[in-house]
Amino acid sequence: MSDDPVERLRKLCLGLPEVTERLNHGEPSWAVRRKTLVTYSERKPEGRVGFWCPAPPGELEALVASEPERFFQPPFGGPGWLGVYLDVPVDWAEVREIVIEAYRLIAPKKLREKLS
Repeated sequence: MSDDPVERLRKLCLGLPEVTERLNHGEPSWAVRRKTLVTYSERKPEGRVGFWCPAPPGELEALVASEPERFFQPPFGGPGWLGVYLDVPVDWAEVREIVIEAYRLIAPKKLREKLS
């Protein structure tokens, strides 16, 4: 498996039903039926590498408070969106869970039912 975080994130996102990739301000972003699922950035915040996605209520606050070296309040996205740094040691199993939870929050019911 690639060590490149954007490639790993791409593979994870595109493995979900009907997710497509597009550029957002020159960097990769993934969406399901035109709703943003994950936005990747090598510039924000402060030149850090990371991504952000929707998160369940309370998750942003809990994760940022407990592990600010791994999680952050993203500069863009909606209320409650969670940022995850990818320039620190990454638990890819946890990233997978975070992305799948984000998918469940924005995908239509018919697509959510396709998740195994």
